[in-house]
Amino acid sequence: MRLRAVEEADLPLLVRWMNDPEVRHWLHHSDRPDATVESVRGRFGLTEERFPNLVWLIEMREGRPVGHVGLLQVDPHHKRAELAISIGEKDCWSRGLGTDAVRTVLRHGFEDLGLRRVDLHTDADNARGIRCYEKCGFVREGVMRARRLRYGEPLDMVLMAVLSDEWLGRGE
Repeated sequence: MRLRAVEEADLPLLVRWMNDPEVRHWLHHSDRPDATVESVRGRFGLTEERFPNLVWLIEMREGRPVGHVGLLQVDPHHKRAELAISIGEKDCWSRGLGTDAVRTVLRHGFEDLGLRRVDLHTDADNARGIRCYEKCGFVREGVMRARRLRYGEPLDMVLMAVLSDEWLGRGE
């Protein structure tokens, strides 16, 4: 597994993943309009304005793109960011690629960017994702009741975070 920067040529693939009903089920997009090239371009910081988001494509060793991972809303003053990850190719689910990508991004965030906190929020029923995050050092901080809608129904989300001293103390 390796990470590389998202490029303009990746937009159609990202749109396909974000509009796949099974992938979209776990994203925070199930009740939003379908993704378009323009909406994905903005989400992944490929606009002129350059949002404070750092996003990478997850590729297999042979170069096949299978998902994306990012540190969103990187705040250099408060030294924090939000983690986002999605494996868009369903045949690659439950193979450890997400765990490898999250560990790689956390290492970069804590060791290179000097972040002190990385957090995320995930669907409360996302057992596969929660297992991955806990393996990477994330701790559950709370439940956000009825945080988002999935197919029009309120859904609880779990807030999780890992702090730099916890990460650096793990010997990752």
